This record gives sequence, structure tokens and C-alpha cells, in this order.
Amino acid sequence: MTRKIVFAQARSAFHQALVSRKILCFDTTGVASNADRKNEFSCALATCIAKTLGAQTVAKKKKGQTAGADFEGAVADFVAATFPKLQNLRPGKWTVARLGNKSKIKTADFAQYEHLFYLAEAVRNNPKLQTALGNDYLVSPDVIVSRGLCEDAEINKLDAFVDDTLCKRADLRKSNGGRDILHASISAKWTMRSDRAQNSRTEALNLMRDRKGRVPHIVVVTAEPSPSRIASLALGTGDIDCVYHFALYELLDAVRTCSSRSRGEAMILLNNMIDGKRLKDISDLPLDLAC
Repeated sequence: MTRKIVFAQARSAFHQALVSRKILCFDTTGVASNADRKNEFSCALATCIAKTLGAQTVAKKKKGQTAGADFEGAVADFVAATFPKLQNLRPGKWTVARLGNKSKIKTADFAQYEHLFYLAEAVRNNPKLQTALGNDYLVSPDVIVSRGLCEDAEINKLDAFVDDTLCKRADLRKSNGGRDILHASISAKWTMRSDRAQNSRTEALNLMRDRKGRVPHIVVVTAEPSPSRIASLALGTGDIDCVYHFALYELLDAVRTCSSRSRGEAMILLNNMIDGKRLKDISDLPLDLAC
């Protein structure tokens, strides 16, 4: 009997959700919903991927902002269906949540950024501070993974590690009265136009600059079909951990089979990003979060 591969099933369910929710689809002119209709190469690659994943034609595709929000939800569902199951590799009480623009949850709700809550309160009541600081420090990622705190009984399960005399400031210890720990910040980009892509860099830099404690995983998940646009965010180091493509294997096949003159350059660029550990498939994300 063939053993079911959990991540393969989750990846397939993720793609099926994008299709069934009409996030990934064709409009009546045959252009895939994640393509730049003004870019022939983008359209060709997006068409190939969408056909492979079983996308259908719809009378009216979703607006970009709506598709982006639905993509965030699908990414959150995929992470929730995979990463928390890796208890043998990364034990913990994990929460996966999609925040969105209307969410009341901010980075200040987590242990590394608790001080930002007090800063926000001070700024709110002081117009001069509002002018000087603004609110750029209050980042609200698209999707977050957080770790719940541990009771002393859990910490002491294998031996007597803590008591009332020490470890009074450790973030993981629930009896210290702290907040959950932000484990990962995930930016979901349905498409990646170079100007909007840089928002992810700004969020990442704020998360690194403003934290007290360790930096959470900071990643981007995208359905952008154009390798050059992916590269605008993936290349370089120092802010984003890595960019994860929603269908990297299908994108590689699309580039290989495309007849465009841009095919060769695009394949070189993709291979450089992959070999340089700057671009991975979404199926790699759960294991990377377990590091």
C-alpha cells in the first residue's frame, strides 16, 4: 500500500482551493488571473501554470485586491495544514492566523514587540510624537505563526529545569506573564509588481530593527509568473529569508516549454535564485519554519 505524502496532499489541496475559489482562473479572453496581460511572456507562463493546475474560465475574474486577500487566506490554510503537524521536529503550541487589513492583531501583541504597544499608546496621545514617528513600526503581516507559552509543568516534564528562584525573564515561560512569541511573518503576494514588492522589504526591515529578542522567520509567498519580477524581491540578502513560489515546479516546466525568446534568460535567472537559496517551492516552507 502506497503511503500518503502529507505535504503533497496539502500542496494539491492548496492549488485546488485557488482554482475552486476562482482565485486562479482564466478570463473570457483566455488570460490567466495572475498574468500581466500587457506582458506576452508573463501571459504565456501564467497560462501554462494555470492549465496544469486545472484553472477554469470565469465570466468575471476577481479584482486584484480581492484576489490578493483570498490568496492570503489560502496561504494561511496551507501553513496551518502542514507546519503544526511537525511536532517531532518543532514541538510547540502553534497558531497560524491570517491578519489582513482589518485585524486588530499587530506585531505589538507578541513578546519581541511588546514595547511597541507602549510606544503606540504614547504616540496616540502626543501629536508631536505622531509627526516625528508616524506608525511605520506597527507592522501587521498578512499571515503569522506564533508559539504559545509553556507551563512550568511542561518545562519540567523530563527534569526539574526551573523553579521560582530563576528564569524569571524567559519569554517562553508562561508563569512570567509574557506574550506569545512571533515565530514567522509571511507576506503573501498574489502578483508581484516591482513597486509593491518592496513593501515586503520595508516590513522585514521593521521587524528586524524594532524587535527585542530573536528575529522571526520573514518570508514571502507569491504566485507571480514572471522570473524577473520574482527576482526584484528574491535576489539579495539581509531582509527576506526566502521567497516561496506557489507552484515552482510548474513554473519551471512552463519556462522550459515556452517558445518565447526570453526563455533562456528566464531559466538562467530561475536557476540562479534556486541554487542561491533565494527561491523555493511552497512545499519547502513548513520544513523551513521548523528550523
